[in-house]
Amino acid sequence: MRCLACSWSRPSGSSRISFAGHLSSGFHHRAPLLLSLSFPSSCDASLLVSCSSTSGPSDPKDSSNRSYSRKWHNPLPRRRHADQMPTSRIARDWIDSDTSPVSQDSDRFTVVSYNILGDRNSSYHKDLYSNVSFPYLKWGYRKRLICEELIRLRPDIICMQEVDKYFDLFSIMEKAGYSGSYKRRTGDNIDGCAMFWKTDRFRVLERENIEFSQFGMRDNVAQLSVLELRKSKSRKLLVGNIHVLYNPSRGDVKLGQIRSLCSKAHILSKKWGDIPIVLGGDYNSLPQSPLYNFLASAELNIMKHDKRELSGQRNRLPNQVLETGSKPSNTVTSISRYFNSSWTNEEIRLATGQENSYWAVHPLKLHSSYASVKGSINTRDSVGEPLATSYHSKFLGTVDYLWYSDGIAPARVLDTLPIDVLCKTRGLPCQELGSDHLALVSEFFFEPNG
Repeated sequence: MRCLACSWSRPSGSSRISFAGHLSSGFHHRAPLLLSLSFPSSCDASLLVSCSSTSGPSDPKDSSNRSYSRKWHNPLPRRRHADQMPTSRIARDWIDSDTSPVSQDSDRFTVVSYNILGDRNSSYHKDLYSNVSFPYLKWGYRKRLICEELIRLRPDIICMQEVDKYFDLFSIMEKAGYSGSYKRRTGDNIDGCAMFWKTDRFRVLERENIEFSQFGMRDNVAQLSVLELRKSKSRKLLVGNIHVLYNPSRGDVKLGQIRSLCSKAHILSKKWGDIPIVLGGDYNSLPQSPLYNFLASAELNIMKHDKRELSGQRNRLPNQVLETGSKPSNTVTSISRYFNSSWTNEEIRLATGQENSYWAVHPLKLHSSYASVKGSINTRDSVGEPLATSYHSKFLGTVDYLWYSDGIAPARVLDTLPIDVLCKTRGLPCQELGSDHLALVSEFFFEPNG
């Protein structure tokens, strides 16, 4: 039987993760994560792997009865050409929370949210990547960078968006100790959302997929998974993953998708005893937008806003952002109250879930992991969110988030890049980064009564 649960043993002491291919002391202190991929084609296989047989990657039941240890070998294929080996370095710092308590490693877990740029989208929207060298857009090259980045981050849970080569990724991540699930968008689309989790740390208790087309809200999808820590069955967690509709003009659909995700997450959390929630994803909305405020405050009066401006995505060309210093324009906000008549009855129903109410609400009390951990003025905006999580020739800004509920809190986050560093790449993906989005990474801990 093939081993479907290979995983690294977690280091007993503190260590620093370096993308140069080694571990050193200082992991739990603020330390740069060097995204350098110039390492030998065959990494030093010095980590142990615990392996156990299961009934398959999609089986949520734990059927592991036997295990053994062996040397771990790099699951990534060797490079074939020297020109495929990035040599420059991009550093990202771990930022510790001021309120992070001393807790056992078993009570901590790391979550990544990552829009990896679908292979077909990179080909269909070449105008977005006019400044990107063609070799850096090839899926084979980007797949390697993405998987190497993730494997060296060693997250426990990964939420991916814009995935259209799921089995390419699964074949690599499985060998690194992960199992996964995938939900393709409906209609003629070939990309979707994927979730991976370390099989030595978590078991899946329940999964649910959301097809928004069933509610008249386009072909986007979302995933929900109830996970349980293997070493502490009292610790359960609900993880959500969503890629919200892009179209800035359809704020009604965007709001409806986010509202529906929160509602279904609340129901599933209640079912399992009010377990804490993490919601990752590409929300296609900016931190200063009404949609962001809806997530943070749990309510929104839609009649105070133009549906075309709910996400704040307009006027985010890189040159415009750099000229205004990433500050949002107040022009739209000041006149939006005059657009009440632009909402049709159907749009109101999609946005609020009701026909005779102008208020959209959701039942969760959510916090943003990045806004909760104070960062540098070089990487954060006025509300504490990253200045940019996505960059291509027609957009520079933040649309990706890791939201969490009570019961857990962020111990630290991997800070994003300063705008000047991003601009030096002239657009993502680049030689060192495999997507036009940055991976968001947060280490959480269960609160004492969580």
